[in-house]
Amino acid sequence: MRQSFDETTSPAFGAKHLPLVRAAMAEQRLDGFLVPHEDEHQNEYLPAANDRLAWLTGFTGSAGAGVVLKDRAAVFADGRYTVQVRAQVDAGQFEILDLVEGGVPAYLEKAPKGAVIGYDPRLHSPDALATLKRAAAKAGASLKPIDNNPVDAAWAERPAQPSAPVVPHEDRYAGESSAAKRKRIGEAVAAAGADAVVLTAPSSIAWLFNVRGGDVIRSPLPLAQAIVAANGTAMLFLDPAKVTNELPGWLGDDVTLMNPGELGQALEGMKGFKVLVDPAQSSAWYFDRLELVGATVVRGMDPCAIPRAAKNPVEIEGSRQAHIRDGAALARFLHWVDTTAQVELPDERGVVEALERFREETGALKDLSFDTIAGIGPNAALPHYKPVTRTIRKMEPGSLLLVDGGGQYLDGTTDVTRTMAIGEPSADQRRMFTLVLKAHIAMAVIRFPVGTSGHQLDALARAPMWMAGFDYDHGTGHGVGSYLGVHEGPQRIAKAVNTQPLLTGMILSNEPGYYREGHWGIRIETLQVVTAPEPIPGGERPMHGFEQLTFAPLDRKLIDVDLLTEAERAYVDAYHAETWTKVGPLMDGEAQAWLEAQCAPLAA
Repeated sequence: MRQSFDETTSPAFGAKHLPLVRAAMAEQRLDGFLVPHEDEHQNEYLPAANDRLAWLTGFTGSAGAGVVLKDRAAVFADGRYTVQVRAQVDAGQFEILDLVEGGVPAYLEKAPKGAVIGYDPRLHSPDALATLKRAAAKAGASLKPIDNNPVDAAWAERPAQPSAPVVPHEDRYAGESSAAKRKRIGEAVAAAGADAVVLTAPSSIAWLFNVRGGDVIRSPLPLAQAIVAANGTAMLFLDPAKVTNELPGWLGDDVTLMNPGELGQALEGMKGFKVLVDPAQSSAWYFDRLELVGATVVRGMDPCAIPRAAKNPVEIEGSRQAHIRDGAALARFLHWVDTTAQVELPDERGVVEALERFREETGALKDLSFDTIAGIGPNAALPHYKPVTRTIRKMEPGSLLLVDGGGQYLDGTTDVTRTMAIGEPSADQRRMFTLVLKAHIAMAVIRFPVGTSGHQLDALARAPMWMAGFDYDHGTGHGVGSYLGVHEGPQRIAKAVNTQPLLTGMILSNEPGYYREGHWGIRIETLQVVTAPEPIPGGERPMHGFEQLTFAPLDRKLIDVDLLTEAERAYVDAYHAETWTKVGPLMDGEAQAWLEAQCAPLAA
């Protein structure tokens, strides 16, 4: 499995690297410098060479930021990483602040008057940068674009940029040829009033050209850029070291392979052209460069985003098969938790290694879809906790184990969470698990009209918990790619406003939870795909729904059947019956017998 900086990164990183960055800042007469987590492609998961925030601070979470001033520095992380950031970052060197509540803008509002704070325009989106500039201006400070990133200048032993081979992703998995996709995207570009589009999101490039790579941790993505004309022809900027012998023939004559070093010259050649660029996906550098050479920038959504998110029938069937295969691995793991682990009581690292071993034994796993989350007891109360050396716990009777993990397969990407009791659960644990289950069922069975967004659905999942006086502080569902990223937009189910309608073929997670700080946490997650709108007998409008993709049993010991309605019990029984039908044939021996018992109807 490919790795980035280890989760156990030492806090000594800051003490060692911070003075080097300040020295590089001084050479450029800077009073400060912004260090976002994102790289040149706005990736969530980064190759080690681009993980500047981790190198500077030691913090390896998937969301964060840093600010270095002459006399102080800060690192920002959200609530998912409360424990991890304090374990990894030297609090004597960096003030540890909340990324969401105030965040970097609030910090810049208190910058020294007259300070010149540098930023790398390749690492910031223009909209985010505008917010930061306004914040700095309130303090009487200013932001200055810098060509020579001080972190890069100070990073003497920086790893080489990844150069994993880029390979064809066959049409039997993609369901549509690259030529057909490029024709569609070209038409969308023309409809947006543009002559061409600049693509910088690795997922869009992988999807459009039907290729996959290995440059991004836990995602089969190549780092590349592309310019696609309205007629469907394209320039693909790809490191020659990544170009395999079969790739040019796969791409065809309408795609010109070019060196990334030629990108600037290609943009200069767009003088007088109208160029579509997504401000949410592409950095400020592209906007600045195009405007400088006299191109007209058309701001708009990446035209690959919606067709990539709305999976075609081949991709949906592939996801079904990937989930059945993954479900068998997960069932073997759950059997291990319910038997061997209950006696041996391993620690969280042992749990992670066991789940990864079962997935590898499928023989089809290409990579994990993200680093496995495994929390026992109080650690499970941290929604995105990952085992960190100083906080690792062992199983103990009366605790709960929360495991969230997934796999990357050629035919699909998986992401599933299960919560299991170690020993006999308490009545309180059973009650809260069942409330989370009721929330999960509410989202699984909902029907909704065309044009409905995930934001509009979110409250329906939370309702069973709200009625009992509880809630959870994360989204209910995120989009998932097709052998691409495990977190994929623009679809989402969350409290935060998101106007993107849920479309047929979009895959989303369904993952309500409950977290009792200092004690235990619960989450139930499956993936589901939006079905085509169909009429409901006696109704007037066709309605979308969800088809379940993930099949893995729930811990029966944690279900308080008396708290379920008759319809909810029927759903659990039907879900378990389908799990047994689909996953059971892939099992054998004691694990198969265990799964059959787990999938039996609930006792009324």
